[in-house]
Amino acid sequence: MRSGNEPVNARSALRLRFWLGLWGLVWAVFGTAVFALLGSPGWAAACGVLVLVVLVDLTLVVRHIHQGAHWQPDRTVPPYEPGRGDGTGGR
Repeated sequence: MRSGNEPVNARSALRLRFWLGLWGLVWAVFGTAVFALLGSPGWAAACGVLVLVVLVDLTLVVRHIHQGAHWQPDRTVPPYEPGRGDGTGGR
């Protein structure tokens, strides 16, 4: 449901997602190195795949951060009517 004040109060979690992804990347790289040194190729490969997934996610997050804010309706656009769950939009 839209209350009408989202452009004023909306917050993005992209920066939090970036820092958590970076933290996960550090641990995944660490895990890959440790498992490779211990001679566990399966676990090292699993951590290596996780490194790739986190890198893709971080790339998308940075891309979205660099895109900046998207269009938000101004104060002249009324809030949406709350829906009833049947797709009619409250009509």
